[in-house]
Amino acid sequence: MMIRTTTFLACVMFLAGASAQTSSIGDPYAPGRDIVAGINRIVTPRGIQETFEVTLGGARQVVNVRGADRTNPIIVFIHGGPGAVEMPFSWTFQRPWEDFFTVVQWDQRGAGRSYPLNDPGKLAPTLTIERYRDDTIELIELLRRKYDKRKVILIGHSWGSVVGLSTAAKRPDLLHAYVGMGQYIDPVGGERASFDWTLAEARKDRNAQAVHELEALRPYPGAFEIERIDAERKWAVHYGGLFAGRNDGQFYFDAARLSPEYLPADRKAWGDGSAYTVKIVEPQLAAVEFKTLRKLDCPVIMFLGRHDWVVPSAIAAEWLDRLDAPKKATIWFENSAHMMMVEEPGRVLAALLEEVRPLTRERDVGHQ
Repeated sequence: MMIRTTTFLACVMFLAGASAQTSSIGDPYAPGRDIVAGINRIVTPRGIQETFEVTLGGARQVVNVRGADRTNPIIVFIHGGPGAVEMPFSWTFQRPWEDFFTVVQWDQRGAGRSYPLNDPGKLAPTLTIERYRDDTIELIELLRRKYDKRKVILIGHSWGSVVGLSTAAKRPDLLHAYVGMGQYIDPVGGERASFDWTLAEARKDRNAQAVHELEALRPYPGAFEIERIDAERKWAVHYGGLFAGRNDGQFYFDAARLSPEYLPADRKAWGDGSAYTVKIVEPQLAAVEFKTLRKLDCPVIMFLGRHDWVVPSAIAAEWLDRLDAPKKATIWFENSAHMMMVEEPGRVLAALLEEVRPLTRERDVGHQ
């Protein structure tokens, strides 16, 4: 589901407004971005640091690849949303990963830096879960050839977990492992659970405004319309369902201003692309369910935040208990909600090293 500050619409306005302001008076965040770029620059002899454009399923898309040693296993990170790119935030948590993995951030079709590369009218009919899944498969195949790898680690976060799990089901042969972060299994059931928890928190808090606004949404979720989901999410975020112990995500969105990968125009494209894609894609979540998916032919690891009420974690944990897979594990992040890579970055890296990296058998160079 879309990650929001207070609401998705407020996030879009923030992105577009900030970009418009900086375009007229210069960019006050440029010096900070230069500092972050300098700190994060890859200088190791076998390192990789590159951003390039690819065509996947007929749509031009932007890919960023970083790592200290090209012989390390590849992680492909599928961002949330629809349209909530992770590339402008990855600098806040990813650099330590890059000592052990080559990390791929990818702006999906219609998202972020990929949005202005394509005609929105022509893109609209292609914004389907199946097409995002097949884009992922094409990207993995391209990365295997480009970097001489046999398989990759696939991480799907939030909306990206729908794409990621669909990919793992169709092409497990491409994956060392699938890692679900904030994993969707039953979006309709998850929305109901989120609503019930949020309403209970509002009543406990004696928040008459929140109770009134939430009660007005019954029956929830109904149609997966952005305005209805957004109205519920406003209060789920307020009560810590997105970031544990925080009542909004503004600190996270502010971090995009310092990203070396995202200039003001890119942030505006992100806002425009999110507003465009989410209205087309989000209703499709109503038909998604993985409860009947009982077997996967690759290792499956769940990274779940104990306090996640954006995509309630218990549903994924119960599903994994029933799944038949070569290896499976549930890793709980006790001080996280939906954004564990930002909330507990050290523990996320430790889990990647302890639970996931051994599944790659250390090196797969030269084994396409």
